Amino acid sequence: MSTPKVSVTMPCYNCGSTVGAAIESILSQTFEDLELVAVDDGSADNTAEVLKKYAARDSRMKPVFLGHQGVVGAANAAIEAATGNYVARMDADDIALPRRIEKQAGLLDCDPQTGLTACRVGFGGDREKNGGYAHYVDWINTLIAAEDISLNRFVEFPFANPSIMMRRELIDELGPFRDGDFPEDYELVLRWLEAGVKMCKVDEELLIWNDPPDRLSRNHPKYTVEAFYRIKSKYLFRWLQKRLGPSPEVGIIGSGRTSRKRYQILENLGVETAFYVDVDPRKVGMFIHGKKVLHRNELPAAGETFLLSYVASWGAREEISEVLNAKGYVMGRDYLLVS
Repeated sequence: MSTPKVSVTMPCYNCGSTVGAAIESILSQTFEDLELVAVDDGSADNTAEVLKKYAARDSRMKPVFLGHQGVVGAANAAIEAATGNYVARMDADDIALPRRIEKQAGLLDCDPQTGLTACRVGFGGDREKNGGYAHYVDWINTLIAAEDISLNRFVEFPFANPSIMMRRELIDELGPFRDGDFPEDYELVLRWLEAGVKMCKVDEELLIWNDPPDRLSRNHPKYTVEAFYRIKSKYLFRWLQKRLGPSPEVGIIGSGRTSRKRYQILENLGVETAFYVDVDPRKVGMFIHGKKVLHRNELPAAGETFLLSYVASWGAREEISEVLNAKGYVMGRDYLLVS
């Protein structure tokens, strides 16, 4: 078999009930010049048997069998076994729509400057029971252009991980997923963006991102809110240093306990606090560790102090951006949303 253009990599662990549908959604793609590298990560159910069954039917199916290593070990083993110029991610409980690979590979073909692409995704869960996750999916689906993805990288992970496709040479140059006490997919994107990789999405819904109750991101400590703030604070600190100097000074929008707790991670890395900003009359005028809480009407002129917004309530990001933009602030130049 000749080398395929696209390798789809899929870690599999105890997913015998869902992996067949995921496999079929890849092998039935309109784009046929692909291989599916499915890594069984030491499953205790019938996952291995399902992979072998499909491998016997289709030579593009390439199963790999490991002892249990965890999702990072399995994902990287799949990447190592992949031979395509483009490497796509897929999860064993999701469904790729028929033109997903065609559309994403086509984008990389047409834009040599783009190193990683993804797509809009459909939320395959219960919106009433899991409204927060559904709201997150709605948000990432608004981030299509490279500039929007780059500017919003410190809010939350801007992609559905199983929707991404990467150039193989960038994996070789910048490294695959890293293991640690952080979400490996978010760390890779932050690391690659820091290195200057352009990322954008196909503006079409090409994947159903299912939300089962046992999804790893719901149950593993490396995917907690605190873990996300730890890793993004590390990369945000370096981003600020590059733009503001070795000891960056910023104003913090949000003086509540949760905002201060999340900002403290960045503060401990060496960021200096100029002031806090709030609209609560009980907080305005107070001092927090010697720094005054200003009302947003008291903000300095754009360009004087860089602002970071740690307000995370629903609708707050949009409102804060509107207020700052009206005052002449420009996102990325004068402020960032980071929560």
